Amino acid sequence: MKPATLLLAVASPLLVSARSSLFSGLTGSQVAITEGLEVPGNNPLVFCEEPSNNILTIDQVDLTPNPPEAGTTLTIAATGNLAEDVEEGAKVRLQVKYGLITLIRQEASLCDYVKEVNLECPLKKGDLKLSKDVDLPREIPPGKYTVLADVFTKDEKKITCLTATVQFHR
Repeated sequence: MKPATLLLAVASPLLVSARSSLFSGLTGSQVAITEGLEVPGNNPLVFCEEPSNNILTIDQVDLTPNPPEAGTTLTIAATGNLAEDVEEGAKVRLQVKYGLITLIRQEASLCDYVKEVNLECPLKKGDLKLSKDVDLPREIPPGKYTVLADVFTKDEKKITCLTATVQFHR
């Protein structure tokens, strides 16, 4: 299975959120994940920190099925609101772990990622609505996957910061 397929399968809800650094290897600091900050809706997403000052307000994210299952189609529906435009130069710091093993740790253009969910930069201020189907391959190795995503503007203003843990079974 291509790493990009797994990344899209597990991280799509985070991309939909288009969202303190999570990666000590990238910036030398780390955000503590806080209990009780679940993202509204039927999903495994949790805010990394209190989101009231984020550019993105997430109203709802629903996954079907939740939790995602290998060999099925994952449907993602999300709504939210951007308090300001998000332009080229916005970044996402992304980490994907399989158990304790880091599979992906990278900083990339948010604008490249939002293309995977049929959006494009600049993301305009106002309401966002998204629906996306992702075919999950049967070959996803069973185990616990944890995704951390910290999204910020080109000026380092916080868009959002999310984490999700998904357990795949055979």
